[in-house]
Amino acid sequence: MQKDNSPSSENELATTSDLRAQRLAKLDDLLNAGIKPYGHRVDDVCAAAEALAMFERSEEGAEGELRTRIAGRLMAVREMGKSIFADVRDQSGRLQVYAKKNVLGEDAFGLFKKLDIGDIISAEGSLFRTRMGEVTMKIETFDLLTKSLRPLPEKWHGLTDVEQRHRQRYLDLISNREVQELFQTRAAVVREIRNFLDERGFIEVETPMLQAIPGGAAARPFETYYAALDSAMYLRIAPELYLKRLLVGGFEKVYEINRNFRNEGLSRRHNPEFTMIEIYEAYSDCRGMMELVESLITTVAGRVLGTLEIQFEDETVINLQRPWRRVAYHDLVEERMGEDWFQVEDEERRKRGEKHGLHIPQGSSTAEATNEVFEKLIERTLIQPTFVTRLPAELVPLAKRCEDNPELVDVFELEIGGQEIAPGYSELNDPLEQRRRFEDQVQRVHGTAEEVSGRIDEDFLTAMEHGMPPAGGMGMGIDRLLMLLTGSPSIRDVILFPQMRPRQTPLDSNQK
Repeated sequence: MQKDNSPSSENELATTSDLRAQRLAKLDDLLNAGIKPYGHRVDDVCAAAEALAMFERSEEGAEGELRTRIAGRLMAVREMGKSIFADVRDQSGRLQVYAKKNVLGEDAFGLFKKLDIGDIISAEGSLFRTRMGEVTMKIETFDLLTKSLRPLPEKWHGLTDVEQRHRQRYLDLISNREVQELFQTRAAVVREIRNFLDERGFIEVETPMLQAIPGGAAARPFETYYAALDSAMYLRIAPELYLKRLLVGGFEKVYEINRNFRNEGLSRRHNPEFTMIEIYEAYSDCRGMMELVESLITTVAGRVLGTLEIQFEDETVINLQRPWRRVAYHDLVEERMGEDWFQVEDEERRKRGEKHGLHIPQGSSTAEATNEVFEKLIERTLIQPTFVTRLPAELVPLAKRCEDNPELVDVFELEIGGQEIAPGYSELNDPLEQRRRFEDQVQRVHGTAEEVSGRIDEDFLTAMEHGMPPAGGMGMGIDRLLMLLTGSPSIRDVILFPQMRPRQTPLDSNQK
């Protein structure tokens, strides 16, 4: 990364430095005048939106009689001689305020004139409607609660640099109202997910984030060290094996909204730290999970967005109306790569893959080659809600085999908007078969049987041997669901503080 030495960049840095120096000087003036620039608790604060609503509800003739107190950040100031109009913004919205010299008095009005955009104040006064029709507060008293020492992003253009928006999310939230609304939508979606599951009798639980053996998914974990136990530990890649222990223990309907960590790449759809919900229901199966996730997403979308039609890229509309399409994995692959795809030799599969721009390494199994086709060529085409069913058993070691074909497992992957939103299984509850699957998976990844020891969760297998009921289970990426529901193109847009590459320091730059 090269250092930006352009004149515009240098001028911007100089301007920021100069403005900060000016504000520090104002801070000294305040302190010398005995004014505390970092204030106190404010009681009986009314949200800006509620103040506006109260005024609209008030009867005709009540103008000037409705008094209230607000608190928020100054976002615009318009001086007009002996009066000042300003915008105060809080979490709920914006309210215009009006400061007049003969109302506040000379000293208080002088202080108000010295306020900067970005300062946080409280103000009390009466509401009225201006000649332009805007509901406004005539300030009778105010207090400075926080002196802002740095300028906010430029007034008209806001904060537009995508990387800066993600690195300094607080500025993004201040400058871009729609970003605040997006994360309020996120909170509402999570709340309605909980409401939906609670209404169906599920219990929310918590399971360990630090694990001695990472399990429940195939991914590279983050490793740490637990000094008190003198042992390596891992941040979880999935909560699945602990939630299944709860099925063994007699909890029949459980879910966890959890943070998972996977030591893998950054991309438009991947963040190493992400939020998922995992749900397990005893005596259910894959089809029960299909009904559950279909009902969950449509219910949440209806309650939060008020619609089941979602605007997607290129003016495409995703329709969440039920029922959703169900199609077998093999059928999709054969449709794209030829009806004889699963009968031809490995080399022929490699050649066909290369014609489509895929790299299928020598020695790849049929399942590995097919999954490359699915992930690179097929998944992105599945825009409308689609349950892809009956996947190769080799790819899913924790699911039951299909009764009519033991090479396949009774699972689904829910695809919407060209990406996986939720996988769901008829959960494997045979402990001996589960052990064989784990051993096969470890040997496939690490190459030798000797590597199996210490990589299999023996405690989980012991729990299973006590008897786990047949069950359906599913996981859903909350971040990806938010991308879908809000039309966000990147996972970073729906995570308040996404992972970013470390900034290059001046020392690093000079060394290069």
